[in-house]
Amino acid sequence: MAVRININADMGEGYGHYRIGNDDEILTLVQSVNVACGLHGGDATVMREVCLKAKENGVSIGAHPGFNDIWGFGRRQIRMSPADLEYLVAYQLGALAGMAAYAGTKVTHVKPHGALNNMAAIDKSYALAIGRAIRTVDPSLYYLALSGSAMETAALELDLPLAREAFIDRLYDDAGNLLTRTDPRAVIKDPAIAAERTVRMVLDGEIISVDGKPLPTRFDSLCVHGDEPTAIAVARAVRGALEEAGVELVTLPEKMRG
Repeated sequence: MAVRININADMGEGYGHYRIGNDDEILTLVQSVNVACGLHGGDATVMREVCLKAKENGVSIGAHPGFNDIWGFGRRQIRMSPADLEYLVAYQLGALAGMAAYAGTKVTHVKPHGALNNMAAIDKSYALAIGRAIRTVDPSLYYLALSGSAMETAALELDLPLAREAFIDRLYDDAGNLLTRTDPRAVIKDPAIAAERTVRMVLDGEIISVDGKPLPTRFDSLCVHGDEPTAIAVARAVRGALEEAGVELVTLPEKMRG
């Protein structure tokens, strides 16, 4: 059987007259999308449009909840009580579920956005708060968690469906943590480098640190950031390289069903 992998992208992060990223083209290159739920980006109309287009392209839909921080695009850390965070995430899951219903489709996974994702990766109280929101709103949703993170632990403790994630366009330190975006090396912008690294990741089951250290890692899905200017070129190069290597690209539910 061919090796199978899912590629996901964050999108729907514009709002009103503002557009962020090329959602239409990204939808032709990935198999799953993480849709902003109206707080760090997105609005009701944008969410509905992305869900409709995702369905047309056979792409599965995930919720991409973040902090209530549209000025900072959800990339500023916010300290709040775990209970308040739980309700904030649940609120966003409900919003996207409503817009997905307009497209005649359903949300299948949850992936936290930006600073929330980074904080929940190491703060178990945040990771559990997100998990409790998922369990309450729809316990069938996959918790798409950074491999080896506190979110992975939380999903297992709460007995939630778990999918593990790694990144196409981000570099890791030698401990397997994502480099902070304040480091100029954090984002991989060269399509050829991204493609070569991704094929190696998928075929060898490991991520490569910024210093070249191989780190054996379990992952089901690979993310490309749709808001990056190089996103289209990187996604296209990675998809082509994986297909050339004989890797089958599938939606996240298809991947998790084996």
